Amino acid sequence: MTLTPKQTEIFTLIRDAIMRDGYSPTMQEIAQELGVSRVTVHEHIKALEKKGALTSSKHKARSLSIPDGFALPSDMHDGITFPLMGRIAAGYPIERLQDDESLSLEEFFGPRTGSQGATFALQVEGDSMVDEGICSGDYVIVERRQTARNGERVVALLPEGETTLKTFYKESDGRIRLQPANESFDPIIVDDCQIQGVVIGVLRRY
Repeated sequence: MTLTPKQTEIFTLIRDAIMRDGYSPTMQEIAQELGVSRVTVHEHIKALEKKGALTSSKHKARSLSIPDGFALPSDMHDGITFPLMGRIAAGYPIERLQDDESLSLEEFFGPRTGSQGATFALQVEGDSMVDEGICSGDYVIVERRQTARNGERVVALLPEGETTLKTFYKESDGRIRLQPANESFDPIIVDDCQIQGVVIGVLRRY
């Protein structure tokens, strides 16, 4: 299955929007983003549906979704797999490393596409979670979820429209406490918020 360059561009835009926002853009939003007509977008999306890259529901503006397991050929290369050479001691030395295994980040963190369990990355700005080893400039790997358990680090959308990375706690009075991991920051207490995902990993480049 091969996509044209424009189909790839539209597919990538839709995929990224779903992973970022939890829902697909409208035809008009895609047209405005790419500087093309709505009719052109409609034609490309129909072609993508025929090729099995997208599915949609009739009469719904944001119903585009990506079938589970579908990925662009460029997404399926081995670029996120590294040789797993063994274990390295941070204390006493250990025996020589072996080189017969590999570490796939996709297997480790989960799939990047699909309507359920998709993962995405966010770059951290600020030091409110530094005491849990999440520093400004780090990348957090987030599993898209709408619920969280006490003690999980979440990406939360606040009622004012801002997003924040904090540790989630449901208080006995029903309110939600979003707890920073830095004594210089106060917790955020809200009646409700929208959980957009739960942090499952942190990446840092030196």
